[in-house]
Amino acid sequence: MARTMEPLARKIFKGVLMAELVGIFGAYFLFNKMNTSQDFRQTMNKNFPFILEVYYKSMEQSGMYGLREQDQEKWLNSKN
Repeated sequence: MARTMEPLARKIFKGVLMAELVGIFGAYFLFNKMNTSQDFRQTMNKNFPFILEVYYKSMEQSGMYGLREQDQEKWLNSKN
């Protein structure tokens, strides 16, 4: 019985590993895009504000303050 379960367990392990790798690369891509594009952050603010909040908090945790205020000021000025 153990021998028949081994291929299934290996497939499940590979599937979980692939899902984790996709998640890691997706998170990196999203962070990099938000970190380099203020327009993308504005789009995220409109569609997924909770994700942008996590980005701002992580940036503040790393010691980079004022990014949120700069974005809000630019977005407010662009509306006027």
